[in-house]
Amino acid sequence: MFKRWLLALVARVGLIVLGLCCCLSMFYLLACKPAAGSSQQLLLWSSKEGYMALLQEREVTHRHYINSLMKQIAQLKEALQERTQQLHESLDKAKTKGILPQGLESLHKTQTQSNLKELFRSQLNQAEVNSGVKLPSEYAVIPFDAFTLRRVYQLETGLTKHPEERPVRRDRRDELIGTVETALHILNGPQQHTDNIKRKRTYTPSDFIEGLTRTERDRGTVYELVFKGDSPQDFTQLVLFRPFGPVMKVKSENVDTRSMLINIIVPLSKRLDAFRQFINNFREVCIQQDGRVHLTVVHFGRDQIDQVKAIMDQTSRETRFRSFTLIQLNEEFSRGRGLDVGARAWRRSQNVLLFFCDVDIHFTADFLTSCRLNAEPGKKVYFPVLFSQYNPSVIYSNQTLPPPVQKQLVIRKETGFWRDFGFGMTCQYRSDFINIGGFDRNIRGWGLEDVHLYRKYLHSKLMVIRSPSRGLFHLWHQKKCADELPPDKYKMCVQTKAMSEASHGQLGELLFKHEIEAHLKKQTAKAA
Repeated sequence: MFKRWLLALVARVGLIVLGLCCCLSMFYLLACKPAAGSSQQLLLWSSKEGYMALLQEREVTHRHYINSLMKQIAQLKEALQERTQQLHESLDKAKTKGILPQGLESLHKTQTQSNLKELFRSQLNQAEVNSGVKLPSEYAVIPFDAFTLRRVYQLETGLTKHPEERPVRRDRRDELIGTVETALHILNGPQQHTDNIKRKRTYTPSDFIEGLTRTERDRGTVYELVFKGDSPQDFTQLVLFRPFGPVMKVKSENVDTRSMLINIIVPLSKRLDAFRQFINNFREVCIQQDGRVHLTVVHFGRDQIDQVKAIMDQTSRETRFRSFTLIQLNEEFSRGRGLDVGARAWRRSQNVLLFFCDVDIHFTADFLTSCRLNAEPGKKVYFPVLFSQYNPSVIYSNQTLPPPVQKQLVIRKETGFWRDFGFGMTCQYRSDFINIGGFDRNIRGWGLEDVHLYRKYLHSKLMVIRSPSRGLFHLWHQKKCADELPPDKYKMCVQTKAMSEASHGQLGELLFKHEIEAHLKKQTAKAA
């Protein structure tokens, strides 16, 4: 009886095993069945082009998979940090109340970790990142360096004397590229949701526009990075701080510049040709490209006022642009007085962004964007360092005619210099200008009014953004120092005139021109 039952059991088990094997065989055949397009893929494998295309497709698939894994890892790290932070906060509260259970003391964060975080946080709070600090003079300002993915624009040029570096020195390039990569990781990471930012797409290096950076020797390095937004007028600003250790995120915000109107104020007196050139630049940049500007011209005296009005009327008719204001002052020219009157003449309720500009300045649409992003009411003002052009007749003396103005706007040590001693071109909101007290109205003529305004801002709590601008140029023009200027202003005028003529090497060639020609003649005679 037992044998029969055992045989029946073995038969049943055998049938069950056989059935499982059949099922597994069917599943295997279904899983290994070629796809509908497999024949096409086999054909592709027969050619080199098809093989490369298939490899590229696999590479893209693997890249997406790797990106997905990296995002998952970032999310897990973020979640772990949040949970750890919550645990430490709970343990801190429990320890403060004296109810920390026995056995959990080991979970409490160590004093070393606490001290390290407190050190980094204190460095961030003491650095000029979130707010400005009072400074004794303009000599205490630490200027920013401006940079893109390929260039760095700097005031401290070192031995090379290059106003820009291309390519960037390797150690500096690694630092800046690493910072941009960190910013991209932050922008594309899950932590953006905690900042109430709706991320509609993935940021890439091509979205990076420009950055500012400077180092406070006893604090750390701050980076202000600007990325493209979802439209031409939207931008994302990211502020990072490296307290001589890992980079710390300070803030990340979207900046909508659609409603940021710039009132460009230009004082003018007897510079009709320069004004024509300025209007041509204004039409191309402000009217055709930007469209969110107002032009205020403050004209001194009655000479040429009709011609100035005719130029503005012609521009208005041809472009249908109506956002002009012309103010006439029948008094001696004073740059500070003209800018002050132009700023206070604004009658709209909007707290407008002011750009104090001279008639011999050439700017780009990128500069207007920098103007909007680097000025904030009640928080910061923008004092860009412009690139001053040398005398074209000296630079291009080996050519019959100098090239057009657009082709002269090249940032090289042979073509110009960073005008770091000038503070006249500036962007600030009207409310800040009024609250700071405006210009010193007792200053007449040329010079010093911009320095006094700059010092007012340095002595305030507002942050002063001082960095070279790759989109702001001072066009060379013949400079005449008036005899009626007082000695200090006359000396400043002469120094500016000398610096604006040519580089040190070019001036040396002019000075020793006869010696150079005599040497060439001797060499030619020896060769003959």
